[in-house]
Amino acid sequence: MNTVCSPYFDPDFDSLPERIFGPACRVTIDNESLEDCTIVKIDSVNRQGLLLEVVQALTDMNLTISKGYISSDAGWFMDVFHVKDEIGKKVTDQRVINYIQKALGSNSNTSPNAKARSSPELPLGDTKAIEMTGKDRPGLFSEISAALVDLGCNIIEVHAWTHNTRLACVAHISNQSTDTPIDDHRLHAIEDHLTTVLRATTAKEENSSNNQQQEVKPAGLPTGDSSTTTKVERRLHQLLLSVRDFDGPPPQQTRLPTRISDTDDEERRGGCHVSIESCEEKGYSIVTIECKDRRRLMFDTVCTLTDMQYVIFHASVDSCRGYAYQEYFIRHADGCALNTEGEKDRVAKCLEAAIERRVCEGVRLELCAYNRVGLLSDITRVLRENGLAVVRADVATQGEKSVNAFYVRDISGNNVDLDFIKSIKSEVGAIDLEVMEYTTDHSQPITPTSMSIGERLKFQIERLSHGFVAM
Repeated sequence: MNTVCSPYFDPDFDSLPERIFGPACRVTIDNESLEDCTIVKIDSVNRQGLLLEVVQALTDMNLTISKGYISSDAGWFMDVFHVKDEIGKKVTDQRVINYIQKALGSNSNTSPNAKARSSPELPLGDTKAIEMTGKDRPGLFSEISAALVDLGCNIIEVHAWTHNTRLACVAHISNQSTDTPIDDHRLHAIEDHLTTVLRATTAKEENSSNNQQQEVKPAGLPTGDSSTTTKVERRLHQLLLSVRDFDGPPPQQTRLPTRISDTDDEERRGGCHVSIESCEEKGYSIVTIECKDRRRLMFDTVCTLTDMQYVIFHASVDSCRGYAYQEYFIRHADGCALNTEGEKDRVAKCLEAAIERRVCEGVRLELCAYNRVGLLSDITRVLRENGLAVVRADVATQGEKSVNAFYVRDISGNNVDLDFIKSIKSEVGAIDLEVMEYTTDHSQPITPTSMSIGERLKFQIERLSHGFVAM
C-alpha cells in the first residue's frame, strides 16, 4: 500500500500577521473623556481611500464630526473623531456603539442606511439608475420628470443638485406598467430622449461648446447591494466636477441676481476661504479651509480631494461656535506635492465649489403623498407654472408613500413669499406640505427640524427604537 504525503498547513498560520502586528483594524469608543461628545478612535493598516470610507460611514450614521485628527504615515492609519448624534448629544446607546464598531471595524462597504430608502415592492437593486449632467435652466427638472412619465417610466428615487448653472441628477427608474427592470435596449432609447431634453436651448451659438456636457448614461454608482445617501452624494459631486461647475457660470449667462455684492457673494459661499501652501521640508501641500460649519462638511471636502486623486496623509478638523477650520496635508497619488500655482488655484476652486453645492438658498418644500405614476411630474409642473425654479431635489419612495424635498426660488433669483407657496397647495392636490425658509446661516445648532425628510423619518424611528430623548 502506497503512502500518500501531503503538505502540512499550520492552522495558526492565517492569524500570524494579526498576532505579530495586531488586528487589521481596531475601533475604540470613548464616552468618559469628554462631557459633550463621543470619541471614536481608529487604528488600522492604511490603504488608499480608507479615510473617505471612515468619514462616509460616520456620515451615513448621521453622526456630526466636530473635531478630527488624522495621521497615516508609515503605512498605518490612526484617526480620532469627536462625534455627536442627530440631536447634538453623545452616542450612549450601546446598540448604536456596537454598530459603529462593527461598521468601521469590518472594512466593508456595508452601511447602516443600506435599506433605509428602498421600496419594499421594488428594491433599488431591481431598478435602473441613470445619471444626467448638463446646463441648468428654469423648469429643466420639471421637463425631465415629464419626459420620464411620457416614456412609461416609474420614478422610484431621484436626487438633483444645481450649482453655477450646471445640473447633476441621479434617478432610479422602472417600467411604469409592470414595475420591472428596464431592459438595456429600451434604456438606450430613454437616454437618447433625455439627452435631447437636456440639449434644448434657445441660443444656437452655445450648442457646440455645451453639448459635450449634456449627457445621460447609466449611473456610475459603486457596485453592491447597498444604496446609501453618501454614495449618491459622492456621485453628484463627481458629476458636477466633471462639468466644471467650479469655473462659474458660462460667460453668456450671468448668475441669478440673488447676491450682487462681493460681501453677499462671500456669504452665499458660506464665508468660505481656501488657501494652499507648500511644506517643502516634508514634501506636502497644506490645504487650509475656513468656512461656516455645517453637517457633512468633512465628507464633502475629503470626498473632493480623494476624487481628484490626492492622498491625505495628515489632517486636523475643528469647529467652534458655528465656524469650521480644516487643514489637510496632501500629495498626489504618485507622491508629489502640488507644484504650480495653476494647480493650487484649481484645487481651491474645486473645494469651494464642493462646499457651495450643499448650501441652498430660498424656500424648502417638504411634501408627502401616496405614491402614484406621474406624481413628481405633476408637482414640478405646478411649481414651474407658478414661476418657481427647483435648485435641489431629493425624492424617495417609502412603501406606499412618496417623500419629496425641494429647494425652490423664483426664476429671477428673488426670494419667494412663504404665503404664496402655501397658496398653491390646492393646485398640487392631496399632499402634506411643510414650508420653511432656508438660508446660508449655518451658525445655528443642528436640530431635528433642519434635517431632510429621510433623515427626520430616520430620527423618529431611531428615537423610538433606541430610546433617544426628544428635544
